[in-house]
Parts: sequence; structure tokens; C-alpha cells
Amino acid sequence: MTYFVYILRLQNGHFYVGSTGDLNRRLAEHRGGFGGKTTAESPPLEMLYSESFPDRSSALQREHQLKRWSRAKKLALINGDRERLHELARGRT
Repeated sequence: MTYFVYILRLQNGHFYVGSTGDLNRRLAEHRGGFGGKTTAESPPLEMLYSESFPDRSSALQREHQLKRWSRAKKLALINGDRERLHELARGRT
């Protein structure tokens, strides 16, 4: 089974990072107000990024990694700006 890590942009402007084995179902849950407290209070406007993993453990590790990242690093990832991402990683910002 394939697992996914994803980043949503919420109505309040924040990013939401999550993981799932069924990306379409999970997005529908978030949009329907059943995806958890954060997305129930501020529903998602769009999915900005996703990546796939061969197992749940790998997806969860990546989810936890991304949750610790700054907004700037997440934006660099979303925009595919590898150079900026490396700069931010070196500067720990």
C-alpha cells in the first residue's frame, strides 16, 4: 500500500501537514469538517504538496520532519526551490 504526506493551505493562512493511506478520502474528510480539530476550525482551501511512500512508517517519519520545519522551508519545498531549501537547512531557519 502507498502512503502519502501532504500539505494543505487552510482558510486562516496556516499550513496543515498530515499523512494518510488514502489521499482523496482524507482530503474529503478535511473538507467535510471530519479531518480533525484544526481543519474543522479552518477548512482547507487547497492541497499545496504531496509525496508518496512505500510504507506507513516512512510517511509518519516524513510528516513529523515537516511539522518541525519553518514556514519558509515548507514554502521552498512546495515551490520546488531546492536551492532555497538547502540555504534554509544550513541556516536552521
